[in-house]
Amino acid sequence: MSTQPQQPDPVPEGAVTEPEPDLPTPEREQPGPPQEPGPDAAGGPAIGEADELAAEQAAALAELEDRWRRALADLENLRKRHARELERERAAERARTAVALLPVVDNLELALSHAEADPGSIVEGVRAIRDQAVDSLARLGYEREAETGVPFDPARHEVVGVVEDAEAEPGTVVQVLRPGYGKADKQLRPAAVAVAKRE
Repeated sequence: MSTQPQQPDPVPEGAVTEPEPDLPTPEREQPGPPQEPGPDAAGGPAIGEADELAAEQAAALAELEDRWRRALADLENLRKRHARELERERAAERARTAVALLPVVDNLELALSHAEADPGSIVEGVRAIRDQAVDSLARLGYEREAETGVPFDPARHEVVGVVEDAEAEPGTVVQVLRPGYGKADKQLRPAAVAVAKRE
């Protein structure tokens, strides 16, 4: 059996033939208007949609920039207000401290005015004024630290001398040369002390 395609019979001369339908061939495309890529095409959204998206992004960016500028302005205003309040608090604290020390100054002036009339009472008066000043410092939160016989604590004490003392434990405060004021976490100054040692 032959596998070659059969040739059509020849058309007799003078016969009228019907035109064959014009079928598209793979090599030749049908003419027509160009088609736009669909939304799933690699080119992305249509041009109108891209413009709309760009406008939305520009509006969102402008809003974010406006909010950022407002936040910066609020932060600057907060910083200035905090600086003003801090200065007010400092001034108020200085005034409270000065008010606490005013009675001490008044009593010193009173003791000096009576010193000529009764020189023997000056020591008692100065001692009373010292106690009043120490009390004022304690009310401000800085209690006097002048204990002896306690172990040396570098957070509360400053060693200015070492003393040989057979009766005291080594490292014990045996003499306070200058009292300290305040606790270790809130201290005006440490106590200057002499500490015991053994040979």
